[in-house]
Amino acid sequence: MLHVDPISAATSAAAPTVTAATPPPFTVTSVFTETRLDSWLAVGLVLAAGIYLYGVHRLRIRGDRWPVARTVFFIGPGLGGIAAVTVSGLHAYDTALLSVHMVQHMVLSMISPIFLALGAPMTLALRTLPQRPRRRLLAVVHSRIVRVYTFPLVAFTIFVVNPFALYFTDLYRYTLEHAWAHELVHAHFILTGCVFFWPLLGLDPLPGRWPYPGRALLMLLSVPFHTVLGLTIMQSSTLFGGDWYPSLGLTWADPWADQVVAGGILWAGGEVVSVTMLAVLVVQWMRQAEREARRIDRDLDRQEARQRAAEAAS
Repeated sequence: MLHVDPISAATSAAAPTVTAATPPPFTVTSVFTETRLDSWLAVGLVLAAGIYLYGVHRLRIRGDRWPVARTVFFIGPGLGGIAAVTVSGLHAYDTALLSVHMVQHMVLSMISPIFLALGAPMTLALRTLPQRPRRRLLAVVHSRIVRVYTFPLVAFTIFVVNPFALYFTDLYRYTLEHAWAHELVHAHFILTGCVFFWPLLGLDPLPGRWPYPGRALLMLLSVPFHTVLGLTIMQSSTLFGGDWYPSLGLTWADPWADQVVAGGILWAGGEVVSVTMLAVLVVQWMRQAEREARRIDRDLDRQEARQRAAEAAS
């Protein structure tokens, strides 16, 4: 088997400066028993869900319709997906098992952002906010910095480069040793995923959105990068994070075997999610084409009606 080593800086042999709390053996039960509800992220998720549902409630009070699917997407796999990997018992293992960290990576950067985008929270805000806050929100959306970061090529570059910058430098080891940095990486995963997927699949009005063929091309181009990263992790002859995982002394886990599993999760999961989202993009493309065809038909019908009326009048 071909072995590809990460940059040596990422696998320093120095002993960990911080000792992680040793979690119990990983089981389905521990995912529930190790759940924490007192984190800042849990509070933020509850607050985001409450604000979204309040906006939907305001629309219903005034008689406006809001698609149920959008609410389900945003609250369920969107916010719920984030909670499943950060608030549940999985959080107790994210610095003990690389495979658990990769599950978090996949959900936070590729799965939850997609469903957050499909929930169209910006559109909901624009329909419920008073005039002045709505103008401010539109000003932010159309600001220069948002235009730059949501430009598809910029967002694609950030999305692709970030994992390599994290795992092939000292940064990953640093996040293992410092809890605040590890939490910041979680937030960064969510942000980069939103920046990439929102312009591609989102329903909100964003500036500089590419036509569907360009979006599909970017989605396809993102697949090989996760494959390369996953295979590199699986075939590496050195441990990511250096001696961090062996130093934990987990008798119920083998760091080498777990690293292979982690690479497989990133490889297979990345391809499955990318192909699935490409299918979603194609469906959106077809629906947009159908709407455009209906619009053209209506315009032609009106033109024919005016022509017949003119002929009858003459």
